[in-house]
Amino acid sequence: MACAGILFHSSRLIISRGLQKVHHRLQGRRMISCIDPSIGLADEQKEFQKVAFDFAAAEMAPNMAEWDQQEIFPVETMRKAAQLGFGGIYVQPDVGGSGLSRLDTSIIFEALSTGCTSTTAYISIHNMCAWMIDRFGSEEQRHRYCPKLCTMEKFASYCLTEPGSGSDAASLLTTAKRDGDHYVLSGSKAFISGGGEADVYVVMCRTGVKGSKGISCVVVEKGTPGLSFGKKEKKVGWNSQPTRAVVFEDCAIPLTNRIGEEGQGFNIAMHGLNGGRINIGT
Repeated sequence: MACAGILFHSSRLIISRGLQKVHHRLQGRRMISCIDPSIGLADEQKEFQKVAFDFAAAEMAPNMAEWDQQEIFPVETMRKAAQLGFGGIYVQPDVGGSGLSRLDTSIIFEALSTGCTSTTAYISIHNMCAWMIDRFGSEEQRHRYCPKLCTMEKFASYCLTEPGSGSDAASLLTTAKRDGDHYVLSGSKAFISGGGEADVYVVMCRTGVKGSKGISCVVVEKGTPGLSFGKKEKKVGWNSQPTRAVVFEDCAIPLTNRIGEEGQGFNIAMHGLNGGRINIGT
């Protein structure tokens, strides 16, 4: 028993010392660690990682608590981030994006999150929406939307979740019925990050049969008649990104706002989330 006790206390001592070595501390609100996050990265990746770390320390970390406590959506700070290329990280350069890889994107989001996780999470959603338009939109749509999204002159929100269809997204009920050269949307989306503040809403809606094959993807712009928003959700954190319901009441948009073909929306939504999960995971 004595030997066991010695081993137990020795193990605790070793673990304690180990934890002390990897303990993160805030120094001037900059995260310091004995683990070098640049290990294994190419020189170019180290450069934009440093830019992201420096921006997070200088522009985000000092304001993080205030943004959360006062529920501030930090528009100007995010536009400063966009000036560094963080508004359309993996969007193609011909429409204003940085044209970086998914790994590069993860490196940047990991660094930015040391300044404010909530704001970085919204920036990642915005990037996902811009990429979806860039990847699946027509040339006209790419050039209409992506440049202002990449500069964050305009902000984007992703609208898939509904009050009755969260995990089962293929059963969504928001409809988009053809009326001449327009779709008329009816329905609502729930828990939308950036809801009410964003300018561009990438919306999954039903244009056809039940199930995933009847879903299409459209863009609805803020200010469109019939588009409205619920009250801001009360949350215990992540308050620098507002969360609201997005409501469509006979909301008419041009057919030219559809991204991809009819029935392709679920596939587009899942492609977006495949990358979005990587972004959030970092």
